[in-house]
Amino acid sequence: MAPSVKKSAALKRQLSEMYDILLKTYGPQKCFLSHETPFQLLVATILSAQCTDKMVNRVTAPLFERYSTPDDFAALDAGQLEKMIHSCGYYRAKAKNIIAASRAIVERFHSEIPGTMEELTTLPGVGRKTANVVLADAFGVPGLPVDTHVKRIMNLGGIVKTEDPEKIEAVLTAHLDPAKWGEFSHLVILHGRTRCPSGRPDCTNCEIRTLCARGAKLPAEKSCR
Repeated sequence: MAPSVKKSAALKRQLSEMYDILLKTYGPQKCFLSHETPFQLLVATILSAQCTDKMVNRVTAPLFERYSTPDDFAALDAGQLEKMIHSCGYYRAKAKNIIAASRAIVERFHSEIPGTMEELTTLPGVGRKTANVVLADAFGVPGLPVDTHVKRIMNLGGIVKTEDPEKIEAVLTAHLDPAKWGEFSHLVILHGRTRCPSGRPDCTNCEIRTLCARGAKLPAEKSCR
């Protein structure tokens, strides 16, 4: 369970305005990981740890043509899967978790991926971030994944002062409409990739500069570089 948070009307307005500006800037977003089923999204999300979405999509395209269900993956041995996901990095741990999670889904959930945070996080290799991705993008259930971009930008902007993803999630979900949680995560991630990449944020041209603690302190002609 995410930690409790003291609510702030000012922070609620700030995040709502940030959401509106980012939505106007980038338009509605969808999950960056290619998938056709909730289970495929679960596998792709596990693979995405310390790996780009582009690489994950490149790996899962042929992978999902051969194996697509929990039963398919549960029947694999680690060596088979490791060869197919090698390019995603940390392939041994990821293969172990994907196979173990698949077997748990088959044995405990009758081959149907569960649709609650409590059940999803009982699966091997599935933490709150992965569960939130599946909930928001596969089931349409409010969920706010906190990835490295969300963590970095929320700290940079002065929204939070913590590196703990669960605490960041708690702050954001306490101040945003649940219907906006998944979209907010997508928008912040996209903003992090385009306007505010790590180490070289373009504060001069940032659309949410006035809402960012760091950007707002800089002279108009300066950037954060």
